[in-house]
Amino acid sequence: MSDYLTIAVDVMGGDFGPRVTIPATLDALKRYPHLSAKLVGHQEAISPYLNRLNADIACRVEVVHAPDTISMADKPSQALRNGKQSSMYKALELVSEHKAQACISAGNTGALMVLGRFILRTLPGIDRPAIISSVPTVNKHCYMLDLGANVDCSAEHLLQFAIMGSVMAAAVDELEEPRVGLLNIGQEEVKGNEQVKLASRLIEERGGLNYIGYVEGDDLYAGRADVVVCDGFVGNIALKSSEGLARLISRKFQASFKKGIYRRLLALIASPVLNELKRQMDPSRRNGASLLGLQGIVIKSHGSANRKCFGYALDQAVAEIEQDVPRKICHEIEHKLS
Repeated sequence: MSDYLTIAVDVMGGDFGPRVTIPATLDALKRYPHLSAKLVGHQEAISPYLNRLNADIACRVEVVHAPDTISMADKPSQALRNGKQSSMYKALELVSEHKAQACISAGNTGALMVLGRFILRTLPGIDRPAIISSVPTVNKHCYMLDLGANVDCSAEHLLQFAIMGSVMAAAVDELEEPRVGLLNIGQEEVKGNEQVKLASRLIEERGGLNYIGYVEGDDLYAGRADVVVCDGFVGNIALKSSEGLARLISRKFQASFKKGIYRRLLALIASPVLNELKRQMDPSRRNGASLLGLQGIVIKSHGSANRKCFGYALDQAVAEIEQDVPRKICHEIEHKLS
């Protein structure tokens, strides 16, 4: 299977484990004829899903037995000490050993970050990995990082995040000069804390990026920037707030159109537009956050992801493998920060 792209899937991770992760992976193998998968987890839990595979899929599937599972309740320190036989640990090891080009897990985010950093190490010039994902805009989407890996960040860290995010947008979305903005409470130079002000100066002077300056919270959705940089504390709150607002709007629409026969008729007429709006705002379509800055590709899926949503995380992994994102980040960091 050396001619294939290879992903290692932690099939035991997430709220639903193998009953979601394995069917989603098999779906991905059908979408990508050049893809192979290593299913990492308990052999007995995996085997029932592989009984009736056709030959083309079966030859691209390998089971890697892992007797243990890291739970959502486990502390990252526990995972580091006691998780060597877990599906998450072994999936990351496959990337470290160059037996797979990416790892996908819906498991414990803190554990995945700690184990990823311990097993894969960070790229030269990167102090901390960052979690990046896309958020919808009026045009298409923008990338936002960090989304929770680093609660406290220095200005140097934010500079590194800016470079990594720019590389990601350029590689995956094929943008020549991604517009990079720094999230702040205003666009004026005097606004923000000292960390953000210093980061702005560093990005402008040393980043070598298409830096557009500060962006505010509402600019996230206006399409002003292709990459928005912030620390993990701010980024995680912004992301979760956005997802909650999207669900609220959807529920309000549904409740409103049920009030009376005329509103039901109006909902029927407007259904194509409403369905398109719901599709664009659905957070699950952007499932698959990348842990940028590691010496390997690691994709984090939502723990509650269903089969379709986990498939989006697999799509993200394939895109990053094909674009060789870690190598491009390493080159840009060396070039811009040397």
